[in-house]
Amino acid sequence: MEINAKTKTTCLFGHPVDHSFSPVIHNYLYEKYQQNILYECFDVSKENIKTAVEAIKVLGIIGLNVTIPHKVDIMKCLDFLDKKSELVGAVNTVKNEGGVLTGYNTDGVGFVQSIYDKGCTVKGKKILILGAGGACRSVSIELAIEGAETIEIRNRSLENANSIVEIINSNFETKSSCSSKQVSKEDLQSIDILINTTPIGMKSKDCPIDENIYIDKDILVCDIVYNPHNTSLIKWAKSQSLDTMHGIDMLVNQGLAAFYIWTGIKPSLEDKEKIKELYEKSM
Repeated sequence: MEINAKTKTTCLFGHPVDHSFSPVIHNYLYEKYQQNILYECFDVSKENIKTAVEAIKVLGIIGLNVTIPHKVDIMKCLDFLDKKSELVGAVNTVKNEGGVLTGYNTDGVGFVQSIYDKGCTVKGKKILILGAGGACRSVSIELAIEGAETIEIRNRSLENANSIVEIINSNFETKSSCSSKQVSKEDLQSIDILINTTPIGMKSKDCPIDENIYIDKDILVCDIVYNPHNTSLIKWAKSQSLDTMHGIDMLVNQGLAAFYIWTGIKPSLEDKEKIKELYEKSM
Protein backbone atom coordinates (compact mmCIF):
# COMPACT_ATOMS: atom_id res chain seq x y z
CA MET A 1 0.00 0.00 0.00
CA GLU A 2 1.28 3.44 -0.90
CA ILE A 3 1.04 5.98 1.92
CA ASN A 4 -0.10 9.37 0.62
CA ALA A 5 -1.92 12.54 1.66
CA LYS A 6 -5.25 10.68 1.70
CA THR A 7 -4.10 7.84 3.97
CA LYS A 8 -6.30 7.43 7.06
CA THR A 9 -5.10 6.14 10.43
CA THR A 10 -6.33 3.52 12.89
CA CYS A 11 -4.40 2.65 16.00
CA LEU A 12 -4.05 0.92 19.35
CA PHE A 13 -3.95 2.64 22.74
CA GLY A 14 -2.42 0.64 25.58
CA HIS A 15 0.46 0.38 28.01
CA PRO A 16 2.60 -1.46 27.03
CA VAL A 17 1.94 -2.05 23.31
CA ASP A 18 5.31 -3.22 21.96
CA HIS A 19 4.16 -6.87 22.05
CA SER A 20 0.98 -6.28 20.03
CA PHE A 21 0.17 -8.41 17.00
CA SER A 22 -2.70 -6.09 15.97
CA PRO A 23 -0.66 -4.06 13.40
CA VAL A 24 0.05 -7.26 11.49
CA ILE A 25 -3.66 -8.19 11.44
CA HIS A 26 -4.98 -4.85 10.29
CA ASN A 27 -2.24 -3.77 7.90
CA TYR A 28 -2.56 -7.14 6.13
CA LEU A 29 -6.33 -6.61 5.78
CA TYR A 30 -5.97 -2.99 4.60
CA GLU A 31 -3.56 -4.04 1.90
CA LYS A 32 -5.64 -7.03 0.75
CA TYR A 33 -8.87 -5.05 0.56
CA GLN A 34 -7.16 -1.99 -0.93
CA GLN A 35 -8.04 0.32 1.92
CA ASN A 36 -5.91 3.46 2.12
CA ILE A 37 -5.57 3.06 5.90
CA LEU A 38 -2.58 2.52 8.19
CA TYR A 39 -2.57 0.90 11.66
CA GLU A 40 -0.14 2.06 14.36
CA CYS A 41 0.43 1.47 18.08
CA PHE A 42 0.61 4.25 20.69
CA ASP A 43 1.88 3.64 24.23
CA VAL A 44 -0.47 5.78 26.34
CA SER A 45 -0.18 6.10 30.13
CA LYS A 46 -3.31 6.06 32.29
CA GLU A 47 -2.99 9.74 33.18
CA ASN A 48 -2.90 10.69 29.47
CA ILE A 49 -5.85 8.65 28.20
CA LYS A 50 -8.29 11.60 28.13
CA THR A 51 -5.84 13.78 26.17
CA ALA A 52 -5.10 10.89 23.80
CA VAL A 53 -8.82 10.37 23.10
CA GLU A 54 -9.24 14.09 22.36
CA ALA A 55 -6.38 13.73 19.86
CA ILE A 56 -8.40 11.13 17.95
CA LYS A 57 -10.93 13.81 17.06
CA VAL A 58 -8.31 16.49 16.39
CA LEU A 59 -6.19 14.27 14.13
CA GLY A 60 -9.11 12.53 12.41
CA ILE A 61 -8.07 9.01 13.45
CA ILE A 62 -10.96 6.89 12.16
CA GLY A 63 -10.64 3.85 14.40
CA LEU A 64 -9.09 2.78 17.66
CA ASN A 65 -8.38 -0.47 19.49
CA VAL A 66 -8.03 -0.31 23.25
CA THR A 67 -6.09 -2.71 25.44
CA ILE A 68 -4.82 -2.93 29.02
CA PRO A 69 -5.10 -0.75 31.11
CA HIS A 70 -7.59 1.55 29.33
CA LYS A 71 -10.64 -0.61 28.49
CA VAL A 72 -12.71 0.75 31.38
CA ASP A 73 -11.32 4.28 31.80
CA ILE A 74 -11.84 5.17 28.14
CA MET A 75 -15.61 4.69 28.41
CA LYS A 76 -16.17 8.06 30.10
CA CYS A 77 -14.23 9.78 27.30
CA LEU A 78 -16.57 8.58 24.53
CA ASP A 79 -19.78 10.03 23.11
CA PHE A 80 -21.73 6.78 22.79
CA LEU A 81 -21.48 3.12 23.81
CA ASP A 82 -23.18 0.21 22.11
CA LYS A 83 -25.39 -1.97 24.33
CA LYS A 84 -22.88 -4.79 24.58
CA SER A 85 -20.00 -2.61 25.76
CA GLU A 86 -22.34 -1.05 28.35
CA LEU A 87 -23.28 -4.51 29.62
CA VAL A 88 -19.67 -5.69 29.67
CA GLY A 89 -18.43 -2.46 31.22
CA ALA A 90 -15.42 -2.23 28.93
CA VAL A 91 -14.51 -1.02 25.43
CA ASN A 92 -11.86 -2.46 23.12
CA THR A 93 -12.88 -0.80 19.84
CA VAL A 94 -13.80 2.81 19.00
CA LYS A 95 -15.16 4.22 15.74
CA ASN A 96 -14.79 7.92 14.91
CA GLU A 97 -17.54 9.22 12.64
CA GLY A 98 -17.09 12.93 12.03
CA GLY A 99 -15.74 13.55 15.51
CA VAL A 100 -18.38 11.40 17.26
CA LEU A 101 -16.75 8.50 19.11
CA THR A 102 -18.69 5.26 19.67
CA GLY A 103 -17.34 2.41 21.82
CA TYR A 104 -17.75 -1.31 21.15
CA ASN A 105 -16.51 -4.55 22.70
CA THR A 106 -15.48 -7.28 20.25
CA ASP A 107 -13.66 -9.58 22.72
CA GLY A 108 -16.64 -11.82 23.45
CA VAL A 109 -17.70 -11.90 19.80
CA GLY A 110 -14.17 -12.88 18.80
CA PHE A 111 -14.05 -15.67 21.35
CA VAL A 112 -17.43 -17.21 20.49
CA GLN A 113 -16.73 -16.96 16.75
CA SER A 114 -13.57 -18.98 17.38
CA ILE A 115 -15.68 -21.74 18.93
CA TYR A 116 -18.00 -21.70 15.91
CA ASP A 117 -15.01 -21.78 13.55
CA LYS A 118 -14.09 -25.13 15.10
CA GLY A 119 -17.53 -26.49 14.29
CA CYS A 120 -18.54 -26.47 17.96
CA THR A 121 -21.65 -24.94 19.53
CA VAL A 122 -22.39 -22.87 22.63
CA LYS A 123 -26.15 -23.27 23.00
CA GLY A 124 -27.05 -25.66 25.81
CA LYS A 125 -23.43 -26.17 26.91
CA LYS A 126 -22.10 -26.28 30.47
CA ILE A 127 -19.10 -23.98 30.76
CA LEU A 128 -16.41 -23.44 33.40
CA ILE A 129 -14.42 -20.19 33.21
CA LEU A 130 -11.17 -19.55 35.11
CA GLY A 131 -10.64 -15.92 36.15
CA ALA A 132 -13.03 -13.03 36.75
CA GLY A 133 -11.40 -10.06 35.03
CA GLY A 134 -12.45 -8.04 32.01
CA ALA A 135 -11.87 -10.92 29.58
CA CYS A 136 -14.12 -13.21 31.63
CA ARG A 137 -16.78 -10.52 31.71
CA SER A 138 -16.91 -10.06 27.93
CA VAL A 139 -16.58 -13.77 27.14
CA SER A 140 -19.19 -14.94 29.65
CA ILE A 141 -21.76 -12.35 28.57
CA GLU A 142 -21.34 -13.34 24.92
CA LEU A 143 -21.69 -17.02 25.86
CA ALA A 144 -24.91 -16.17 27.70
CA ILE A 145 -26.19 -14.23 24.68
CA GLU A 146 -25.53 -17.35 22.58
CA GLY A 147 -27.54 -19.58 24.92
CA ALA A 148 -25.07 -21.44 27.15
CA GLU A 149 -26.95 -23.57 29.71
CA THR A 150 -24.67 -22.86 32.68
CA ILE A 151 -21.59 -20.72 33.30
CA GLU A 152 -19.53 -21.22 36.46
CA ILE A 153 -16.69 -18.82 37.24
CA ARG A 154 -13.73 -19.90 39.37
CA ASN A 155 -11.54 -17.21 40.91
CA ARG A 156 -9.65 -16.72 44.16
CA SER A 157 -11.50 -13.46 44.84
CA LEU A 158 -15.28 -13.53 44.41
CA GLU A 159 -16.09 -9.80 44.28
CA ASN A 160 -15.70 -9.47 40.50
CA ALA A 161 -17.05 -12.97 39.92
CA ASN A 162 -20.25 -12.20 41.83
CA SER A 163 -20.72 -9.04 39.76
CA ILE A 164 -20.51 -11.01 36.51
CA VAL A 165 -22.82 -13.73 37.83
CA GLU A 166 -25.41 -11.11 38.78
CA ILE A 167 -25.34 -9.56 35.29
CA ILE A 168 -25.83 -12.94 33.62
CA ASN A 169 -28.60 -14.13 35.95
CA SER A 170 -30.43 -10.81 35.66
CA ASN A 171 -30.31 -10.52 31.87
CA PHE A 172 -30.23 -14.01 30.39
CA GLU A 173 -31.73 -17.49 30.74
CA THR A 174 -28.24 -18.91 31.35
CA LYS A 175 -27.72 -20.00 34.97
CA SER A 176 -24.49 -18.65 36.43
CA SER A 177 -22.57 -19.21 39.66
CA CYS A 178 -19.08 -18.73 41.07
CA SER A 179 -16.66 -20.35 43.48
CA SER A 180 -13.12 -19.99 44.76
CA LYS A 181 -12.51 -23.76 44.86
CA GLN A 182 -9.69 -25.41 42.96
CA VAL A 183 -10.80 -27.18 39.79
CA SER A 184 -11.25 -30.91 40.41
CA LYS A 185 -11.59 -33.94 38.16
CA GLU A 186 -15.29 -34.05 39.02
CA ASP A 187 -15.69 -30.44 37.87
CA LEU A 188 -14.12 -31.22 34.50
CA GLN A 189 -16.20 -34.38 34.08
CA SER A 190 -19.39 -32.34 34.45
CA ILE A 191 -18.74 -29.63 31.81
CA ASP A 192 -18.53 -29.27 28.05
CA ILE A 193 -16.14 -26.31 27.74
CA LEU A 194 -13.24 -25.11 29.92
CA ILE A 195 -11.95 -21.56 29.37
CA ASN A 196 -8.90 -19.87 30.87
CA THR A 197 -9.28 -16.08 30.93
CA THR A 198 -6.47 -15.50 33.44
CA PRO A 199 -2.92 -14.49 32.38
CA ILE A 200 -1.60 -17.72 33.95
CA GLY A 201 0.64 -19.37 31.37
CA MET A 202 1.60 -16.13 29.63
CA LYS A 203 5.32 -16.38 28.96
CA SER A 204 5.59 -19.03 31.69
CA LYS A 205 5.08 -22.75 32.21
CA ASP A 206 2.42 -22.26 34.88
CA CYS A 207 -0.94 -23.99 34.43
CA PRO A 208 -4.26 -22.73 35.88
CA ILE A 209 -5.36 -26.28 36.81
CA ASP A 210 -3.69 -29.36 38.26
CA GLU A 211 -1.86 -30.95 35.34
CA ASN A 212 -2.06 -34.37 37.00
CA ILE A 213 -5.82 -34.53 36.49
CA TYR A 214 -6.94 -37.02 33.84
CA ILE A 215 -10.50 -37.17 32.55
CA ASP A 216 -12.40 -39.57 30.32
CA LYS A 217 -14.86 -37.09 28.82
CA ASP A 218 -14.44 -35.10 25.62
CA ILE A 219 -14.43 -31.38 26.42
CA LEU A 220 -13.24 -28.31 24.55
CA VAL A 221 -10.33 -26.58 26.31
CA CYS A 222 -9.78 -22.90 25.48
CA ASP A 223 -7.01 -20.53 26.51
CA ILE A 224 -7.15 -16.81 25.66
CA VAL A 225 -3.39 -16.49 26.30
CA TYR A 226 -1.73 -16.34 22.86
CA ASN A 227 1.93 -16.14 23.87
CA PRO A 228 3.10 -18.89 24.03
CA HIS A 229 0.92 -20.51 21.39
CA ASN A 230 0.86 -23.84 23.24
CA THR A 231 0.36 -22.88 26.87
CA SER A 232 0.65 -25.43 29.66
CA LEU A 233 -3.15 -25.71 29.71
CA ILE A 234 -3.25 -26.44 25.97
CA LYS A 235 -0.44 -28.99 26.36
CA TRP A 236 -2.38 -30.66 29.19
CA ALA A 237 -5.46 -30.89 26.99
CA LYS A 238 -3.54 -32.25 24.01
CA SER A 239 -1.90 -34.89 26.21
CA GLN A 240 -5.40 -36.26 26.76
CA SER A 241 -6.45 -35.85 23.12
CA LEU A 242 -8.98 -33.17 24.05
CA ASP A 243 -10.12 -30.58 21.53
CA THR A 244 -8.37 -27.21 22.00
CA MET A 245 -8.76 -23.57 21.05
CA HIS A 246 -5.73 -21.28 21.13
CA GLY A 247 -5.59 -17.64 22.21
CA ILE A 248 -4.60 -16.51 18.72
CA ASP A 249 -8.03 -17.58 17.44
CA MET A 250 -9.81 -15.09 19.70
CA LEU A 251 -7.25 -12.37 18.99
CA VAL A 252 -7.71 -12.71 15.23
CA ASN A 253 -11.51 -12.84 15.39
CA GLN A 254 -11.87 -9.81 17.66
CA GLY A 255 -9.54 -7.96 15.29
CA LEU A 256 -11.64 -8.93 12.28
CA ALA A 257 -14.76 -7.72 14.09
CA ALA A 258 -13.08 -4.35 14.68
CA PHE A 259 -12.03 -4.19 11.03
CA TYR A 260 -15.67 -4.72 10.02
CA ILE A 261 -16.83 -1.93 12.37
CA TRP A 262 -14.35 0.50 10.78
CA THR A 263 -14.70 -0.50 7.12
CA GLY A 264 -17.95 -2.45 6.65
CA ILE A 265 -15.90 -5.24 5.03
CA LYS A 266 -16.26 -8.82 6.31
CA PRO A 267 -12.96 -10.71 6.01
CA SER A 268 -12.97 -14.31 4.76
CA LEU A 269 -11.97 -17.60 6.39
CA GLU A 270 -8.94 -17.48 4.10
CA ASP A 271 -7.92 -14.23 5.80
CA LYS A 272 -8.05 -15.91 9.21
CA GLU A 273 -5.74 -18.69 8.11
CA LYS A 274 -3.32 -16.28 6.44
CA ILE A 275 -3.13 -14.12 9.59
CA LYS A 276 -2.48 -17.21 11.73
CA GLU A 277 0.37 -18.11 9.36
CA LEU A 278 1.82 -14.63 9.85
CA TYR A 279 1.48 -15.07 13.62
CA GLU A 280 3.33 -18.41 13.59
CA LYS A 281 6.15 -16.85 11.56
CA SER A 282 6.43 -14.01 14.08
CA MET A 283 6.84 -16.33 17.06
